[in-house]
Amino acid sequence: MTTHAPQATQPVTLPASLDEAVAALGAMPAAVPVAGGTDLMSAVNKGLLRPSGLVGLGRISELRGWHYQDGHALLGTGLTHARMGRPDFAALIPALAASARAAGPPQIRNAGTLGGNIATAAPTGDALPVLAALEAELVIAGPGGARREIPVSHLLAGRDMLEPAELIGFVRVPLLHAPQVFLKATGRTGPGRATASVAIVLDPARRGVRCAVGAIAPMPLRPLEAERWIASLIDWDGERGLAPDALAAFGEYVAAACIPDQAPPADGGEAPPLPPAVLHLRRTVAALARRALGRALS
Repeated sequence: MTTHAPQATQPVTLPASLDEAVAALGAMPAAVPVAGGTDLMSAVNKGLLRPSGLVGLGRISELRGWHYQDGHALLGTGLTHARMGRPDFAALIPALAASARAAGPPQIRNAGTLGGNIATAAPTGDALPVLAALEAELVIAGPGGARREIPVSHLLAGRDMLEPAELIGFVRVPLLHAPQVFLKATGRTGPGRATASVAIVLDPARRGVRCAVGAIAPMPLRPLEAERWIASLIDWDGERGLAPDALAAFGEYVAAACIPDQAPPADGGEAPPLPPAVLHLRRTVAALARRALGRALS
C-alpha cells in the first residue's frame, strides 16, 4: 500500500527531426523539451517542476554535430559537453571547449548539452560567458519550417524570448582562429559551480579584445570600456605582449566595471565600503581577467 496519490501519465514524444520536434511542441503547448535532462531532472526531483509532457530531442541527429557556413561554425544544440571538450572541437573554438571540460563531473558532461545550458540560462552556466564573448547568435526553429536568428545576449537578457513552439536549433559562432581562454573559480576543489568565470577572446582582424564575466549576475557581463582600453595598448602587428602592470590594471578595470562601488548616500556623505564577501568576489574577477588575458596573449 502507498500513501502517495497516483501520478498522471506524462506523454513522451521522440521526434526524429527539428521540425518534428517543433510540431510536437505545437501540439502539446505545455510540454517541455528535454535533451540531457541534467537541469530538468534536478528541478523535477526538487519538486520545482511537474511537466505535463516531454518532447525528447535525443534522436535528432542534426543537433548532435556541427557544420561550417560563411566563416562560422553552426553548432547543434544537442552537442554534449563531453563532445565539445574533445581535441577536434577545441581546435575550432578553444574557449567553448575549455568551458565544456569544466562543466562538472563526467556524468554531467556526458549528458548535459549546449542547448540546455542556453535554455536554462542559469547564471553559473559555463558556456554562457564564452558565447557572449564570441558574440554568438542563435538559430531559432519555429512552426512551418520558420527560422530566425537572435544574438545569444538578447535571449539571456530577456530582450528577445522564445515564442510558443519554438526551439533553439543551432548556435552560430564565428571562427576567429585566434587565442581564446576560459577560466572559472569554484567554491571547492575540483569540478563545481562557478562563483565567477571569465572568457577572453582575441579578434586580430578587428584588433579587438572581447571579455565576458559569468556567474556574478543573472547574465554574462561585458566590460566594453575595459575591452576598448586594453585593445588600444596591444601591438597587434608585433608580439602582442603586455607588461604585468597593464594586465593587472585590466583585471581591476574589468572587476570594477562588473562589481562597482556602492553609490554614496543622498546626503552627500562617503559611499559605504563593499561588504567583505563582495570585495573578495571583485578580487576573484580581477585575478581571473588578468590571468585569462595573459594566457591569451602568450
